[in-house]
Amino acid sequence: MPSFTQLTPEDRQAMLRTIGVDHVQRLFDDVPADSRFPALDLPPALTELEAGRYMDQLAALNTSVKQWPCFIGGGAYNHYSPAAVGHIMAQPQFSTAYTPYQPEVSQGTLQASFEFQSLVCELLGLDVANDSVYDGASAVGEAVLMAQRITRRDRVVLAGSLHPQWREVVRAYLAARDVEIVTSSVAVTPSGVTGQRISELVDAHTACVVVQQPDVFGHVRDLNGLAEAIHAEGALLIVAVAEPTSLGILKSPGQWGADIATAEGQPLGLPLQFGGPWAGLMACRADYMRQLPGRISGQTTDQAGQRGFVLTLQAREQHIRREKATSNICTSQTLLAIGVTAYLSLMGRAGLREAARQSHAKAVYAAEAIAALNGFSLLTPRPFYNEFLVRTPLETAELRHRLVERRILAGVPLFHGVDGFENTQLLAFTEQNTRAEIDDLVQALADVTR
Repeated sequence: MPSFTQLTPEDRQAMLRTIGVDHVQRLFDDVPADSRFPALDLPPALTELEAGRYMDQLAALNTSVKQWPCFIGGGAYNHYSPAAVGHIMAQPQFSTAYTPYQPEVSQGTLQASFEFQSLVCELLGLDVANDSVYDGASAVGEAVLMAQRITRRDRVVLAGSLHPQWREVVRAYLAARDVEIVTSSVAVTPSGVTGQRISELVDAHTACVVVQQPDVFGHVRDLNGLAEAIHAEGALLIVAVAEPTSLGILKSPGQWGADIATAEGQPLGLPLQFGGPWAGLMACRADYMRQLPGRISGQTTDQAGQRGFVLTLQAREQHIRREKATSNICTSQTLLAIGVTAYLSLMGRAGLREAARQSHAKAVYAAEAIAALNGFSLLTPRPFYNEFLVRTPLETAELRHRLVERRILAGVPLFHGVDGFENTQLLAFTEQNTRAEIDDLVQALADVTR
């Protein structure tokens, strides 16, 4: 099979004549001679057929969550996505469209964004949502900056039970600002994970408090009264959700009194994709709409009275004066947001509730079986949603390695190097985990730690 060539020699000569150069090498005259054409130790060129076979061989070296049972969580969850979600995302109207952040974005894309925003408002229980941000972590960082603009304060309180990688993203967002970041303490005791009361850290200089629900250990916290205590000091409450399927059975951030809510969209129909790209969900109270970063798509009518869609607010530096911009977000994750929209539309309230119910039930079943093993104990307080932290007889990395040898993907070392977490595993369960898989996990844990 002949190799594919993009240009013929005649094409190249025509291009060179057009720009007034007699030889391709002349284009590199400004590069130092000793670096101009280094000898490269490369194998012979491959045909398209050969290259395809080689890539298949490389891909076969990977193991996917479809091949081995997966109990990995910690911010990325192996939920089932209906086949129609991928089909919709693959439509050329969406998948090949120009990056849709320009005012001339198509009506179809704008309508999809409007539907996405409507679903996010309903899911998070707040008034206004933007057209997505990059992911759940960046959404928290943007929410903190937003709270600072609203309150004009420079002190931020983070829950120690907020995902540690998300906390690092917040620190990166605030690195160039003179901001005090306070984190509540978290510790592992014989009875489980305990934490400092976050309301005790709020004072008159605090811009916002960020909590995760369920928290990074899977614990569903009682947030009653927290918003009131925070508001009494003039601060805002930000509720971050890493596992939004939990909202099928739990209160929304808005119902807890959140002023701003963020979430990771990956569990809502998006593939794991080795950690991204994903879509960040973000919503707020109507009073704060003009401080919401990114874009908002709105519904209107044209001169003929027909329904249409427009970019209502575009608070970024490309569209307004730089000093007025609320964010440097370049665009929304529109294609991935369309996937989230398709998932939520297909699942509906009943489907999302059922996915959440099954995920929770399977986690409860697993927790009871694992806690009964010799040397294991449950560290996440009840109630939890679909993941929990357990104390184990083996060091975290070693246990994960032994499970991989048994073709089981489990455990996330989120607090690697933190005192008290050396012999712990964070395990997650979704509707895709069968009872047989959970039983195999429990048996493997017993065998490798015997």
